Amino acid sequence: MARNSGRFTFDGGAATYVGTAVLGLLITVCSVGICYPFALVLVERWRAKHSYIDGQRLVFTGSAIGLFGNWIKWLLLSVITLGIYLLWVGPRIAAWKWKHTDFEATAGYAGMTNGQITR
Repeated sequence: MARNSGRFTFDGGAATYVGTAVLGLLITVCSVGICYPFALVLVERWRAKHSYIDGQRLVFTGSAIGLFGNWIKWLLLSVITLGIYLLWVGPRIAAWKWKHTDFEATAGYAGMTNGQITR
């Protein structure tokens, strides 16, 4: 079994998670799923805010408006195909979330450029 390197840490608490998750659920249910992108962004921002890699905080840069057009398209295709298109929606949402997750800008660290750490 691989040992934990300690490079990844998470400091989120149960109360803030439950509050964020319930708010996201209410947004989704009250809008019959149409406003799911707003709930997704809410939860992902909370998750990134409490996640660290090598001591650097993650930040979620996606916006609900940026996902909304695709979400409506995916929702309609899922209804037309009786849910079969949902098999493609999950991986696309996961890719969108990773595309919009980055390291928080800090003094002395500018990020990665062509695979090289820049300072």
